[in-house]
Amino acid sequence: MVDRARLADALGRLAGARVAVVGDIMLDRYVYGEAERISPEAPVPVLRVREEVEMLGGAGNVLRNLAALGAQAACVAAVGDDADGARIGALIAKEAGAGAHLAVLAGRTSSRKTRFVAGGHQLLRVDRERAEPLSGAAEDALVARVAPALAGAKAVILSDYGKGALTAGVIAAVLAAAAKARAPVLADPKGRDFAKYRGAALVTPNRKELGEATGMPAATDAEVEAAARTIRERAGVAAVLATRGAEGMTLLDQNGAVHHIAAEAREVFDVSGAGDTVIAAAAAGLAAGLSLLDAVRIANCAAGIVVGKAGTAVAHPEEIRAALERQELSAAQGKIASRAAAMERAALWRRRGLRVGFTNGVFDLLHPGHMHLLAQARAACDRLVVGLNSDASVRRLKGNGRPVQAEAARATVLAGLADVDLVTVFPEDTPEALIAALRPDVLVKGADYTMETVVGAELVKSYGGRVVLAELLPGHSTSATVARMK
Repeated sequence: MVDRARLADALGRLAGARVAVVGDIMLDRYVYGEAERISPEAPVPVLRVREEVEMLGGAGNVLRNLAALGAQAACVAAVGDDADGARIGALIAKEAGAGAHLAVLAGRTSSRKTRFVAGGHQLLRVDRERAEPLSGAAEDALVARVAPALAGAKAVILSDYGKGALTAGVIAAVLAAAAKARAPVLADPKGRDFAKYRGAALVTPNRKELGEATGMPAATDAEVEAAARTIRERAGVAAVLATRGAEGMTLLDQNGAVHHIAAEAREVFDVSGAGDTVIAAAAAGLAAGLSLLDAVRIANCAAGIVVGKAGTAVAHPEEIRAALERQELSAAQGKIASRAAAMERAALWRRRGLRVGFTNGVFDLLHPGHMHLLAQARAACDRLVVGLNSDASVRRLKGNGRPVQAEAARATVLAGLADVDLVTVFPEDTPEALIAALRPDVLVKGADYTMETVVGAELVKSYGGRVVLAELLPGHSTSATVARMK
């Protein structure tokens, strides 16, 4: 029996774990919109663009997942001296800061994948790249960046997308530097010859890659186990983690023991980048000193979260913790999210064609006036996010003695309401920054405000959103209730 509570406690150790990532980096671009008619020029849908998003892909997505877990990540990668390379450089600086070791190569084309999406379905993917091995000079430039990136790392990831950055020379240099630093190497493999990763602590092929690398069937538990043992023997790696989609994962550990781990996903929306999440979480776990099996179990849980999101997504610690503790936690607690997780959830809802609403307040002692406001807010949208003032901001706004209930209690009570889909706490005195981050389609406040005094109203209207002034239920006030109590 898996001790999920123990795993949830161990999750906190991932914060600050030092992990280096070496591999193929690319730019993932998503173009979201509505496709409601067919072009008169050709039998193809016309996409009316609503939103365009750019993020790191490939090894960059591994980096994003490490950053979401709170790990300290370094990255070694190569890009071209072009506009896409410059955008990748700017994005990687945000995720890794001083840990970014990027080789900018003249004449090389940076990899970019553009996906056009409507109604949650991908219409088309356009790839701009030249997948070719690095030249000798370019390989030397990348190898020179390996040792600085691995300094202090407790685990190293080889993120191989077959785009040419991980040449035999680069892989050998990484394995040698990692061995010297006594840092385990985890490889997300590409191709049929896994022997190039010889000496790695773990390789993470999916079912298809496992079958192609061994020439063996990989459908049943027994077949996957046999293929994994073949990989371990032929390639000279310590352990194999086979990811099997809806059937979960199979780990052949460093001692030769086999562990079949059931999938955690409750709703599969998009499997893009799930392998990046798996290897990032497993590496962070090993870097934090967890056993391989515990690290893999956390990685399995993280993968179950990201496949429920749109595009190449990440799993946040509070989401993993809630999933690990789901048998002990109420459903309400799963509605409480950090700002970053709330932004992702709101973006996912919008991409599914749902209208996202937002309202905010202190909600100290919940009364019928609050319930009336929330019911109207929920009626104006498909999903309602409630911004909740932190304890510190309440004290600044209302003075000592308030709030009566701490933010955790207030958030839990709100999350237990059917009209509320998500609760996120904000530390600022106003929700302006939170509204800018969430970009709700509908902003709701009580009718004691005017359109001119609602914080965030102009911003929401500027991108086509709507502001609603909800009817108030007279005779109800938290301040009056507190006064009567006194």
